[in-house]
Amino acid sequence: MQHTNLDMVRSIGADHVIDYTKEDFTKSDQRYDLICDLVGNHSFSERRRVLTPNGVCLLAGIGGAGQHPETWGRLAGGLKAALLSRFVNQKFVMFMARLNTEDLTILGDLMQSGKVTPVIDRRYKLSETPEAIRYFEQGHARGKVVITVE
Repeated sequence: MQHTNLDMVRSIGADHVIDYTKEDFTKSDQRYDLICDLVGNHSFSERRRVLTPNGVCLLAGIGGAGQHPETWGRLAGGLKAALLSRFVNQKFVMFMARLNTEDLTILGDLMQSGKVTPVIDRRYKLSETPEAIRYFEQGHARGKVVITVE
C-alpha cells in the first residue's frame, strides 16, 4: 500500500493499519476479535488462525459486481467459510448490503455530522462516465469514484 494510502486510512480514524503489500496479517502472532475482510484473499484456515477463540470474521463485499475475474472464487470461498464456521466457535458471516432509504438517510446524517468520513478519489461529470469507468477498472482508486449529474 502506498504511503499516501496509509495516511488516508489513518486520517479517517483507523487505529492500526496493515500495509498488505509488505505484511501478511495472517502470518503474525496478533489475534483479532473482529476481521472485516473486504477482499477475500486468504483461506478459511488462515483467517481462523488469527481470530480469537470467539472471534468474528465479516466477509463483506466479496460478491462484488463482477469487476474481477476471481469474483466467483471469492464468493465460493465466502460461502465455504460461512458453512465451515458452523462447526467452530469462531463465526464467519457473509454480508452484502441491501440499500434502502432509511439506511441511506442515516448514513447521510452521519456524514453531515462528521461521524463518518467519505473518501472520494475522483469526481466525473455524467458526460465523462466512460472515462470514470476506465479509471475505476484500473483498480487503483483510493476511495470512491463519483459521477455527478448536473
